[in-house]
Amino acid sequence: MKRLTFGLMVLACWFLMAANVRAAAGTPTAPAAQARPHLSDAELENKINAKLAKSKIGKDGFTVKVKGGVVTWEGKTNVIQHKGAATRMARTAGALEVVNHIKISDEARQKAAGNLTGSVPRAQVKTN
Repeated sequence: MKRLTFGLMVLACWFLMAANVRAAAGTPTAPAAQARPHLSDAELENKINAKLAKSKIGKDGFTVKVKGGVVTWEGKTNVIQHKGAATRMARTAGALEVVNHIKISDEARQKAAGNLTGSVPRAQVKTN
């Protein structure tokens, strides 16, 4: 038991030292720490509008505004998944932050609720 405890302590110290060496070398320790190239607000807005024009959610007529790298979405949708798609679209375009004010219609909410309460196909186990 003492050997196991000692081994765990040595392993923990090794991980801490490795992390300190990375930090001292300026190497990011996580992918999120990597710097993305910053686009100007106009470039970011143009990039999002180009993606929007090519996508299925472009038909919803959403508006997008960019200020300081923060993308703000406005509009309404009848497809609940389009709200999340808009957020993902802005993030992949390079937004630093996304503010999503897209409203989901009552019809879409009811449809989604019906899908949850309806009969959901379950996995079937075959027995031989």
